[in-house]
Amino acid sequence: MTPTDSLTLTLADVAKQLEARLVGDPARQVTGIATLREAGPSQIAFLSNRAYLKDLPGTRAGAVLLSPELAASCPVDRIELANPYLGYAALSRLFDPLMRRETAGIHPSAVVAKSVTLGVGVEVGPNAVVEAGVELGDEVVVGPGSVVGADSRIGQGSRLHANVTVYHGVIIGARAILHSGAVIGADGFGFAHDGNGWQKIAQLGGVVLGDDVEVGSCSSIDRGALGDTVIGNDVKIDSQVQIAHNVQIGDHSALAGCVGIAGSTRVGRHCMLGGGVGLSGHLTLCDGVQVTGMSLVTNSILEPGVYSSGTGAMPNTQWRKNAVRFKHLDDLAKRLARLEKNGRNG
Repeated sequence: MTPTDSLTLTLADVAKQLEARLVGDPARQVTGIATLREAGPSQIAFLSNRAYLKDLPGTRAGAVLLSPELAASCPVDRIELANPYLGYAALSRLFDPLMRRETAGIHPSAVVAKSVTLGVGVEVGPNAVVEAGVELGDEVVVGPGSVVGADSRIGQGSRLHANVTVYHGVIIGARAILHSGAVIGADGFGFAHDGNGWQKIAQLGGVVLGDDVEVGSCSSIDRGALGDTVIGNDVKIDSQVQIAHNVQIGDHSALAGCVGIAGSTRVGRHCMLGGGVGLSGHLTLCDGVQVTGMSLVTNSILEPGVYSSGTGAMPNTQWRKNAVRFKHLDDLAKRLARLEKNGRNG
């Protein structure tokens, strides 16, 4: 099956796959997914955010995924389930052509060392390089132009899209997805100053990615200086994220675009870092921490919850006034303390 081959499912098929309740014609055929506003009779739409409830009465979709409490407002066939967004996620994978394509084996232009261990159904694309001592599990895909460094291991069902670089001695778990331009295992930023210039510190550790990890395009995860940089299971990393040497990230955490984490910081399980968040080095974030976008974290966070820093955008004239006043905060705090002290003494 090629990536352009279309998939046709009946509503009965969809309901069975999602373990959901179908109200409508089980034989109706659908070939894709679209929004409530844009879907046609051969497509399924979904409603998980009430902000889009206004689009439901006029939808032309063949069927709609929605929760039972919204079923009465649906003018077309419907598939009811408690969490429509999770249903949409599962359905999207069914219609993803990459999930259905046949493996193409080892391309003639690929360079695969003789000592490489290949599982069943491995694909290595054009101009890819797989160096000595590498182990590729069953159904691993190494995309065009990608490089897998010596003695690395990649687990079953993982996919490297085009032009991914995995350095030597990296361990990647099962079902990982690495998008184009991702670099795993480059040297961390380690230098010692001798009074005149910088002396490089060899980075002797590695990188370990757990199962079901996804790394976005042009993101970098540096190898450890001595021990490994460790990314837990089911961690989702967006595009243009920088993770420095010896960082540890717990299972099921998510990092949005342009997050930067300095060396040796530990992020717990089920944490969420919004876009543009920066974490200083040698910090600890406990489990269940959410840091909102563009925040800078300079101290450890030891209680779960939502944390923010910085200020939202405002008109420039207002910002300039506030910036001037910010310079006087220390003086104002000292004056207030003196007034309070004098009031108590009086």
